[in-house]
Amino acid sequence: MKYFSQSMTLMGTVTNVDPADASFTLRCRSGDSFQVHASLSTTFGVIQNLDNLNRDRVTSPPDFNPGAVPAETVRKYIHTDALIVVQGIYMEHDDLRHFDARSVTLMHSKQGRYLFEDTHWWITQIGRLGEEWLDDLFGDRRSYQWDDFAAMYRTNLNILGLPVGDDQTQECATLSRLIYGLSSAYLLRGDERYLLAAKAGVKYQRDTFRALSHDGETCFWHFGKRQQETGAKLIVASENPDDRDTIPLYEQIYALAGLAQYYRITQDWQVLQDIRRTVNAFQRFYLDVPEKGWGGMGGYFSHIDYATLRPDTEALGDNRLRKNWNSIGDHIPAYLVNLILALDPPPSGGSGRNEMEQLLRTCRKILDTTSRLILEKFPDSESPYVNERFFADWTPDHHWKWQQNRAVVGHNLKIAWNLTRVASYYRSLAAEDRRQGENSNAQQREQRANEFLELAKKLGDAMAVYGLDQIRGGCFDAVERQPQLKDRPVEFAWGNTKDFWQQEQGILAYLILHGTTGEGRYLALAREMAAFWNIFFLDHDNRGLFFRVTDIGRPVVEGVYGQKGSHAVAGYHSFELNYLAHIYMRSFVETGPGNDNFCLNFCLDAESRRTTINVLPDFFAPGTIEIAGITVNGVPRTSFTPDNFQVELADDECGAHVVVEFRAKSKAP
Repeated sequence: MKYFSQSMTLMGTVTNVDPADASFTLRCRSGDSFQVHASLSTTFGVIQNLDNLNRDRVTSPPDFNPGAVPAETVRKYIHTDALIVVQGIYMEHDDLRHFDARSVTLMHSKQGRYLFEDTHWWITQIGRLGEEWLDDLFGDRRSYQWDDFAAMYRTNLNILGLPVGDDQTQECATLSRLIYGLSSAYLLRGDERYLLAAKAGVKYQRDTFRALSHDGETCFWHFGKRQQETGAKLIVASENPDDRDTIPLYEQIYALAGLAQYYRITQDWQVLQDIRRTVNAFQRFYLDVPEKGWGGMGGYFSHIDYATLRPDTEALGDNRLRKNWNSIGDHIPAYLVNLILALDPPPSGGSGRNEMEQLLRTCRKILDTTSRLILEKFPDSESPYVNERFFADWTPDHHWKWQQNRAVVGHNLKIAWNLTRVASYYRSLAAEDRRQGENSNAQQREQRANEFLELAKKLGDAMAVYGLDQIRGGCFDAVERQPQLKDRPVEFAWGNTKDFWQQEQGILAYLILHGTTGEGRYLALAREMAAFWNIFFLDHDNRGLFFRVTDIGRPVVEGVYGQKGSHAVAGYHSFELNYLAHIYMRSFVETGPGNDNFCLNFCLDAESRRTTINVLPDFFAPGTIEIAGITVNGVPRTSFTPDNFQVELADDECGAHVVVEFRAKSKAP
């Protein structure tokens, strides 16, 4: 090639430094090495969080000569074995191959350290995100009522956090996702602002979008509400193009995301009733059981008709009698994990213990059903990616609308993450079985846990090759499951872009795989993905996130991709990442003495009359973490059992602010 140049991003490990030539060698995950040249215009720095603070504290060598730039700057900042990200310009002309660095980003001022593994990083990020969401929607308010959500909540927000034109749409599922984010921010930070806003949002969701059956035993959630000149209009069926005029299960699932996370904090009995009713609707209207006459092949149908509440109505079109990843797998992270954490074992005090026990049994059954189906139906021996869409009899559907025979990389990573979580839960159940003397049950649960973990590892390893960008970092979006050219490792469905929610799945998948297996390759992958997230997806100007970036990390802001809030993005995935990355890193990653502890915040609803609350942060295998301290309204408890994750409260402590401090018991090397 002649006269060819292009912008390029590289992520890799430094293998050689030549200060005299102001250059260094960078080895990428692909195994390719690049000679990188610095110049007078090359900038060097350290990764920044959403607080925009400059944490560059790289120490100059004793004989540093600041006038000898760029050679001395390379000597100061670049060291072998360091993971760095370089942005610059690659040129080819005849036999010339040259890469000029324009910016170099280090992960920490201290070699071998990573700022996103420090104790403050994710707490700071979730705080900035939470503050900005509330400021954008409600201005200077600090005490919130459901009237505030009625008047000011909007699903669609532009990149500045302002309403998009005169769009007055309020979608229930995105509201619930924001409630999830606010609840997660309270769990990590304990700021009352987040709890008050979550409480007001919950009340608005329940009183505005809830549709109860005649007997009060099932609940559906309306798609949304839109303010018009003639008054507000409730929207029953989905308006999302893929699901229009149907009731898709994934929207009903995500209507529970915020309620379940809020319930963990408060034990609000009325909220649990609506969760129970919604789960009843899943079992009654979406579950494929023989007595319904739809085939009885198990699992959940993805859509039902709003008029007949059946999955086999011709009006459903391409969504008639279909099952997919969302109708099976989304149950687990959206509400099942958090609901089981809150209910297992059932809290004491108050009323409704029988209902809680029954709901817990149902949730365990759904968890087992959906996890087994993922294990048995989704893998494909002829492709590194799972199948994602199915007919009623579990025959893969490779002709559905935009999906065709394509894989979404983030769904494969999401399965790896969540099956690893489920494996940990099954190990905890096995430990309880052994305590009860039920050794046969314990062996079965351990075997199932091993099967879940094996598939999680298989997908995590496959995506490291076929889903991640091994030159620039991050993971890609949609790819062809069967490339037309057999020697092509990846064929992109559209562009080689990268979406924010898929990066989240990868970070969490590799962190938990590292913590569960102790295999260092997963930690290296988690660090690379966390680096790409924090360098390229944070919108420092607007304290938000970019939905999509290009292959080299440039934000895509055209159309809906320039929106902070929309049907596909709300205060959910980013907050979920902040919450879980923080506790995973504290629990699984060795970051130095004194960094093993973290705190969660709870505040029981005074009317719940509960005298215990479950505080386990996530599905952890036995022996992973323990309680290091408990305070109630600022008063430390002098006596507690470290491995008992159900905290007891006195009658007059219901409504108190409870802070539970955890510490890791052991970490992978």
